[in-house]
Amino acid sequence: MVVIWGIVGMLVGVLIAAQLIWPALNFDLPFLTYSRLRPLHTNAVIFAFGGSALFATSYYVVQRTCHVRLAFDKLAAFTFWGWQLIIVLAAITLPLGITQSKEYAELEWPIDLLIAAVWVAYAIVFFGTIAKRRIRHIYVANWFYGAFIITIAVLHIFNNLAVPVTLTKSYIIYTGVVDAMMQWWYGHNAVGFFLTAGFLGMMYYFVPNQAGRPVYSYLLSVGPFSYTHLTMPKITE
Repeated sequence: MVVIWGIVGMLVGVLIAAQLIWPALNFDLPFLTYSRLRPLHTNAVIFAFGGSALFATSYYVVQRTCHVRLAFDKLAAFTFWGWQLIIVLAAITLPLGITQSKEYAELEWPIDLLIAAVWVAYAIVFFGTIAKRRIRHIYVANWFYGAFIITIAVLHIFNNLAVPVTLTKSYIIYTGVVDAMMQWWYGHNAVGFFLTAGFLGMMYYFVPNQAGRPVYSYLLSVGPFSYTHLTMPKITE
């Protein structure tokens, strides 16, 4: 699914880029306009493509480095199917213009609740696997994955606190400057943690694995971990 969502997300990106030169490519159809396809492109590339890659690699790495099977197999299956359902719902609602109008957090409240449920299950599976590990130390990649999982949960929950009005409409509880501050605390870290911390964890396992050599220095690996997790959670943009 990682490859499929990557191709889909990037093709949508190519289409909206072309629309900047040839606006007629929206064919006068509301669901093909730049304003509706751009959120679909960003969500597909970041959360469908990137998110699926992070789910898959974190589950693989945590098993290999902890020398145990995943905890809670059925819950792990739920995270896979739940995440794919979220992606499909996003692909339906975003072109229809059903959004919160918050960049990188466009999805409406029913989908937000599903995201929260899947993410909690993800955390239970990941940290449950670490808890039953057969070796004493926690491999450096798992520190990055773990921090990414916890931080994204906090960001998602607090940025999407809303009062539902209908099934497809809600109002964020924040107003004015506070709303903008919360949104870009989330928006900055959608990149800073989703696309940085998680992928650093991926790198710390697969680069040494492909090179056939261990991590050069665990002590040095603390440097980027500390920098990433002490400087990324900014409240301003």
